[in-house]
Amino acid sequence: MTAEHPRDIETTQTGSRIRLRDFSRSLPMALLRTREMVMRQFRPAMRSFNLTEQQWRVLRALSSVRDIEATQLALATFLLAPSLTRILRDLEQRELIERRTHPQDQRTALLSLSIKGRELMEEAGVESEQIYRAMSERIGVQRIDQLMALLNDVERELHAYEAEREHKS
Repeated sequence: MTAEHPRDIETTQTGSRIRLRDFSRSLPMALLRTREMVMRQFRPAMRSFNLTEQQWRVLRALSSVRDIEATQLALATFLLAPSLTRILRDLEQRELIERRTHPQDQRTALLSLSIKGRELMEEAGVESEQIYRAMSERIGVQRIDQLMALLNDVERELHAYEAEREHKS
């Protein structure tokens, strides 16, 4: 393991040992801080549509597909199955989503937006895009594009790293 910053290594008489990097340089914390700032921009709009962040995430994912199985939806939204089950129940009660049996597998349900859900997403989409536009004006479209590319690169590289580690074990 190599350190990327001199303060990340502490040398003792018995040799070198790695210590935790400065908290301000923690990648997970930097990502969380940034996520929180981004989400602060969207939360008022979500509240105005009486949606939680997780409900929005599910509706947003459903708006990008015709239909999807619950297990695929859980993976796409990074929600645990018990949480997703509760969210789906709430969205069904509000008639924002529909559930139907998979034609090839009667044990599997397919989820999709209902007409009411599509209408809500069209209305909420207008506000969402206004928020994106304001952030783009502040941050810059090019910088947001660069950030998205970097995040995609990091995700891809870490996915490949995990696959290599699994292959070795």
